[in-house]
Amino acid sequence: MSKTQATIPALLTDKVVIVTGASRGLGAQIATQMAAAGASVCVNYLNSEAAANKIVADIEKAGGQAFAYCGDVSDLTQMQAMAAEVIKRFGRIDVLVNNALPSYQFDPSADYTSIETVQWTHFSQQIDGIVKGAVNTVQAVLPQMKTQKMGKIINISTNLVYNPVVTYYDYTTAKSALIGLTRNLASELGQYGIRVNLLAGGLLKTTDASSLTTEEVFDYIATTTPLRQATSVTDFANSVLLMASDLSAAITGQSIAVDGGLTMP
Repeated sequence: MSKTQATIPALLTDKVVIVTGASRGLGAQIATQMAAAGASVCVNYLNSEAAANKIVADIEKAGGQAFAYCGDVSDLTQMQAMAAEVIKRFGRIDVLVNNALPSYQFDPSADYTSIETVQWTHFSQQIDGIVKGAVNTVQAVLPQMKTQKMGKIINISTNLVYNPVVTYYDYTTAKSALIGLTRNLASELGQYGIRVNLLAGGLLKTTDASSLTTEEVFDYIATTTPLRQATSVTDFANSVLLMASDLSAAITGQSIAVDGGLTMP
C-alpha cells in the first residue's frame, strides 16, 4: 500500500462507487483513493483498456476491490449495462462520480477560444460528452439508488465557469451546464435520500491536461491563490472522497470550487 493510500481513512467501507473516465488522470486518482477508503470501485473507461486494467491491478495489489468496465457515457444503453454489472457484482450502487469528458486540448490559441471562430460542432461534442454523459449515468444508476433510498452523485467541473481566464467556449459552456443539472437533480432526488453536488477544479498539478504546463505557470497560480499553492490531483480527489462519504450528509445542490481559494463563487 502506498504512502498516500495508507493515510486515507476508511470513510467508504462497504460502499460501491462508479467513477467514469477513470483509466488515467484525475479519474484514476479518484478511483484509487476511493478504493483506499474502503470502497468497491467500477473503473469506467472508453479507449484506455490497458491503463484501466493497471489501475484495477494497483488497487487489488493494495488490498482493495475494483474492476474495469468499458462503456461510452454518451450511450444510455451502455451505461445501463454498466450499472447492471455493478449491481450483479456488488449488490448496490452508493456513489457515482461523473468525471468522463471528451478528448480536449487546452490550447489558448485554438479556434474554439474565440466567439468569431468557434463552431457549433465544438459545442455539441462537449455537450454530448459532458452533459449527455452525466444525464445517462444518472438515469442508469437512479433505479438502484431510489430502491436503496440513498446515494451520492458527484459531478466534476472546472473553475473556468467562475473565472474564464481562457475563453474555452465549448468546454466551459458544457461544464457550466452541469451546475444547472446538479441543482435540479438535488431538488428532485433529495426526497429519496440522494445527494448531488458539483466540485470544480482549477489547473491541477499534474494531469495529462496540465502535463505541458511549466513550473512558472504553476508558480504564478500559487502566488495568486490564498493557500499559496497549486491544487494537486491528490487534494482534489480527497475532496471528492469527502463528498462521497457520510461526512457530507447535509450537503446537496452545491457547486464548490476546489482550487485553494483562487475563485470564490
